[in-house]
Amino acid sequence: MSAAILKSHEKDLGGGFVVRRLLPAAAKQAVGPFIFFDHFGPIDVAPDANHDVRPHPHIGLATVTYLFEGAIDHRDSIGSYQRIEPGAINWMTAGRGIVHSERTPHDLAGQPHRTHGLQLWAALPKAHEEDEPSFTHTPQADIPVVPLDGAVVKVLIGTAFDRTSPVRTYMQTLYLDAALEAGKELRLEGLPAEAAIYPISGEVLVDGVALVPHTMALLEAGAVPVVTAGSGPVQFVVIGGEPLDGHRFLFWNFVSSSKERLSQAADDWSAQRMGQVPGETEFIPLPKAPLRPAT
Repeated sequence: MSAAILKSHEKDLGGGFVVRRLLPAAAKQAVGPFIFFDHFGPIDVAPDANHDVRPHPHIGLATVTYLFEGAIDHRDSIGSYQRIEPGAINWMTAGRGIVHSERTPHDLAGQPHRTHGLQLWAALPKAHEEDEPSFTHTPQADIPVVPLDGAVVKVLIGTAFDRTSPVRTYMQTLYLDAALEAGKELRLEGLPAEAAIYPISGEVLVDGVALVPHTMALLEAGAVPVVTAGSGPVQFVVIGGEPLDGHRFLFWNFVSSSKERLSQAADDWSAQRMGQVPGETEFIPLPKAPLRPAT
């Protein structure tokens, strides 16, 4: 049973690369640790399109990248390089500060291709906001896959259906990728205190009520929802976890429990004190918008 429905709003990240953003929202800042939720695609990328994300900084969060189609080259200021491909979980802990870029791989640049995926941020607990930055890649082959009657569930992060993902987190976190055959249903038991369902494709029903595409159903604490596929196959994700330990402030790519820390991060980025991605020379100036709490 859903407690509320969040509607997405579109954001143009440049070069015609449009995402649908669900979190943060006025009704709910975060679901468990997840304070940011972007869905992009599926997009047919033209040969002359430029969807590269230039070097930019983060503090106080972990980026969680998951693709359904396409590929991304990740590089960061601690020397990590990883080609991100469908089915893998890529978890980058920003902690006290990191800079990274996300670019189209050379073999796809100038070629028509498709891209489709989710970009989430997990806010770090207060005790870990200033941890050393790190990057962890968990390949698709290491992600637990649970076959059920007419359903397949990938346990991307956390524990579900007696399987546990190897992805390490800082607090209870759940992230599932589920697929159902037409007319089949899946009962979601043992969900964390905060949880939500987001449809990726197909006619998804939650407790018999259709979930409109590009909306997110926030679940009531203790709920045991039944998700059903309509007339065709469906795919959806489940996110959640224990509630964050207090409000978070957001400015640009920074997240912190302290508004003053955001100001310091802004100053550090403007002074180019946050490190550099090897091989990158581009610099994105700090946005001119004032610091403010996230809605």
